[in-house]
Formats: sequence, C-alpha cells, structure tokens
Amino acid sequence: MENDDMRKLRSVNVTRYVTPLREGGSLPAIAEADDNFLYVLKFRGAGQGVKALIAELIGGEIARLLGFKIPEIVFANLDTAFGRTEPDEEIQDLLKASTGLNLALHYLSGAITYDPVLTQLDAKLCSQIVWLDCLLTNVDRTPRNTNMLMWHKELWLIDHGASLYFHHSWHNWEEQAKRPFAQIKDHVLLQWATQLNEADQEFKTILTPESIKAITNLIPDDWLSDSSSDQSPSERREVYYKFLTTRLAASSVFIKEAQNARATLI
Repeated sequence: MENDDMRKLRSVNVTRYVTPLREGGSLPAIAEADDNFLYVLKFRGAGQGVKALIAELIGGEIARLLGFKIPEIVFANLDTAFGRTEPDEEIQDLLKASTGLNLALHYLSGAITYDPVLTQLDAKLCSQIVWLDCLLTNVDRTPRNTNMLMWHKELWLIDHGASLYFHHSWHNWEEQAKRPFAQIKDHVLLQWATQLNEADQEFKTILTPESIKAITNLIPDDWLSDSSSDQSPSERREVYYKFLTTRLAASSVFIKEAQNARATLI
C-alpha cells in the first residue's frame, strides 16, 4: 500500500439533512452530500466536539490500514445557512454549532448490527479487533453496543469516536500511552481472542512510524485550535503521533491485560 494514495480523504459539502440517528447523545445524522451519496454525519458541535471527530478519523484510518473494512471517511463541510429550516430546535442548535468542517462516513444502506449469537467470527479476526481496540483504547465495542455491522455478508467496523480518551486530559499522555487497557474486559469479542500475540506481530510490521505520521497528519488544524491547551496545532498533532508510537512500543502491556481478562471469562 502506498501512503500517499491511501492517506488522502475526500471533502464533500452537505446538501440535505435526512434523518437523525438517535443512538447515544451525539445525535449523528444521515445526510446527503453534493456527490449524491448518503453519509453518517458526525458533528463538531455535539458531545465531545472535535475530539470525537479526531478519534473517529485516527481510529478509522488505522483500522483501514490494518486491513479491516471501514466505510469511507470524508471531511464534510456544513454551510452557515444549512439547517435554518430544520423544525427540531435541538437539531437546529446542533447544526448551528457545527458550521464548518465535520466528519462523515459512507452510509452502508441495509447493514445490520453485528450479533455474536448469529455470526461467529474466527479467532484470528476476533484477536485482531481486540488488539486494535486495545491500541486505540476504544471503550465502545461491548455486547451492549458492538459498533460493528454486517453488510453484504462482511464485517465492517464503525464508530471509533470514543477512542483515544487520553486527549480529554493532555497532561499525562505519556503515562496513559503505557497503561494497560482495563476496559478490554467488556469487549464483545474478547472470549474468542486467542491469537493476540500473532496479531501483535503482524500489525506492528504494518503500523510503521511513517504510516502513523501520515494518519495523524490528516487532522485539520481547525480541529486542533480550541482553548483546552496552549499548544499549537502542530504540537498537538505531534502528541497524537507520539501517543500512538509509544503505545505501540508498549503493546506487551495491553496484550497481557487482555489475556488476563480473557482468562477470567473461560
């Protein structure tokens, strides 16, 4: 794979708000863009703001690089005039707060939520997904909310916005990068993840410093300019890069935690 070819995201302009997706508190929506495709639109004015968009972007593109099926991620521009005719006051407020650059994922029409009772995945894939979520510190792949879809008989990963929670408190990111991921005990696929060491070996050859840098370089300056830190956008972007490379180097810590958590399940 070539980084230059793989690490470019398209930009679209949102033309029509179709319907809200009322899962969780962030009110994502199905929307149409000027390329005539439908997208699941994630708003910068919702919940955790641009940090959720950054986590979605980094998590999704790392997953794609590792070979998982991820809906195409695009930058989605929302014009100031968009949503003025929206009758729902809550949605109108959300649209007003989200003017500018947002994030969207290609809408997989007809996809159904993954159910481990109905579809058993092989141990290799389960292990790979558990490893990914340990790396990203993704707290949101549980039996209650798997954030996986079955589409055309294939498994697709979605919703990485709850990953990388270190960025909600910048000051101890070095320590957080080296921590085990205790929440992995709640992962929907943990009991079948018997090949974590193999996943680690394979994925660490793919996730080179250069490939991680190419992904973190996708984060727009506009998303790195809020008042939560006095660092410049380039300095903040560098923290994401260093967090991921540090965590990757310490992968044995989160693998051991996952293996210990799995041992209590079986």
